[in-house]
Amino acid sequence: MTHVPGKARGRRFAVLAAVLAVLATACTGGDLAKELQGGYKTLPKESGKPKDGGTATVALTPGLSPNYIYPYPPASANGTVIARGLLWRSLYRPSGEGDQIADAALSLAEAPRYSTDRKTVSIKMKHYSWSNGRPVTADDVVFSLALLKAALKESPANWSFYTPGQFPDGITAKATASDELTLRSTTAYNPSYLMSMLTLLYVMPSKEWNIARTSGPHLDYTQPKNAKAIYTYLTKQSESQATFADNPLWQVVNGPYRLKSFDPTTGSFSLVPNTSYSGPGGSRLDRVDFKSFTSAPAVLNQFKAGNLTVGTLDSSFIMQIGALKKKGYHVYGAPAPARFDPLVLNFENTTHHFDKVIAQPYIRQALQHLIDQQGYIRSRGVYNGAASPNYTTAGGDSPYPPASGDQAPYPYDPAAAKKLLTDHGWKVEPGGATTCQHPGTGAGECGAGIPRGQTIDFSLASANTPAYVGARDTAFASEAKKLGLKVTLVSKSLNYLYTNYGNSFAPANKNKWAAQDYGPLYLAAGYPSSNTVFNTGGSFNLGGYRDAEADKLIDASTFGADSKALSAEVTHLGKDLPVLYFPTPHTLVVWKNSLSGPPSSFSSLLSFLYTPELWYFHN
Repeated sequence: MTHVPGKARGRRFAVLAAVLAVLATACTGGDLAKELQGGYKTLPKESGKPKDGGTATVALTPGLSPNYIYPYPPASANGTVIARGLLWRSLYRPSGEGDQIADAALSLAEAPRYSTDRKTVSIKMKHYSWSNGRPVTADDVVFSLALLKAALKESPANWSFYTPGQFPDGITAKATASDELTLRSTTAYNPSYLMSMLTLLYVMPSKEWNIARTSGPHLDYTQPKNAKAIYTYLTKQSESQATFADNPLWQVVNGPYRLKSFDPTTGSFSLVPNTSYSGPGGSRLDRVDFKSFTSAPAVLNQFKAGNLTVGTLDSSFIMQIGALKKKGYHVYGAPAPARFDPLVLNFENTTHHFDKVIAQPYIRQALQHLIDQQGYIRSRGVYNGAASPNYTTAGGDSPYPPASGDQAPYPYDPAAAKKLLTDHGWKVEPGGATTCQHPGTGAGECGAGIPRGQTIDFSLASANTPAYVGARDTAFASEAKKLGLKVTLVSKSLNYLYTNYGNSFAPANKNKWAAQDYGPLYLAAGYPSSNTVFNTGGSFNLGGYRDAEADKLIDASTFGADSKALSAEVTHLGKDLPVLYFPTPHTLVVWKNSLSGPPSSFSSLLSFLYTPELWYFHN
């Protein structure tokens, strides 16, 4: 499951613009970014003597301007939530680090304790307070779970991390004391998977929000009909953007900040400290202003003008590091944890027998052999040195590595790709049209459902921003052409891809696309399970991939007791190729030299986790 705001297709944060001359200017040297800019991969240490006060101006990710405030926007809202995690904390705060699921210091509860059968979970709440002074209690968690269930009963699409039959289905919550919570489940979950779900359970105020109309009576939210009425009321209130900063509902928060102002025209907003916040940090800043942008170049220009304090840029701006440093900024870059960049394959597209062709593992292996990851990384026309190779769903440096380690199961090797095709009955015509000469399912034959004369000819919908997406797709299509495979590039906007090209939410369009590249897919940093993404019937299984072994392994990582079961899942998905794998671009985190805080508070921006309560200005 991914940690990206909005509904399911909003998970696909990202990317591209078609670029034609790709590898002609490729650099054959080592790390181009380091050579030209003096390096950007070292995270600066905390420094300076803290001083109180000041306003930090933060650049929001372009195109993700918030339009909702209730933590769980219904699917119909297509919402991105204001400062989720800063106004209301989840039960366990996501860590943003690859080696842990939750940040223990920033979570509302102590680590959970499991019964022997893993069906009962005991949780001790920490001493946090709401902004009105009331303690955050176990009842607040019970309330929050009840509203999440009410949302899902209304529509399974109302929570993009939901798979029917899994969390929160079969889960009951009971407050055994004001600070003691017991969860009981009809299903035994893998503790790591369950923890990843609990990092998504935002804790909301049960005594202030348990109403179905303004100034109405307080309702028993444990009754499903009341929970539904409360959910309907809160989501309706959240549609009034002009009242976000004035509505008393949204001023009752348990996070480090409360909302000061919101601009419904742009989506920009300002936060001020919650003076009752009892967690770590206790912001030294007077205010944090979040600014919305429509494009990455606009963000860069504001950094160069010195108008931004902190934000992120994609790797296409690697050549700007020197200029940013001269302007007084730190720049740190790395792949986001649990991010991978897939070329999504449509296993359900029956046009020209594409479903039969792509169902053959050797075809997918041959296509992966045509992706020159190291070449793309070195190329000035693609990544400009600012990327890392990746061949798995878990991303780089994962605590759940594949059995192959950092070795590519199918490295760039056009000769190996050609051999796979010829060994399976294809006549390879470089620069022409490679065709199936030996149909059938036996040794040396093309495979089930592939007729004589079949070509490998398909379209690739390439998102139109940022530039590296179109560039890598162009390079891939060029390499395919050398083996007589025709890949037709079609540039599309991200919004178009999000709306039209996903078999899980737009099944009527399954024959309108064969492959797509929308940029990155983010899984949970601490536990990058592919549950919902590559299991049969998964709510975010865009290409309709189906594999019994994958289902078995995903079930083991979701329901099994072995905390390392995920490595077996990652290994299989790296070999079976439900998607093709591109290198992972580096995200650049940029912040003023006059701002400091724990290094983790800046590296967590790679996962879009903001902790400004830990920042401070210094001289």
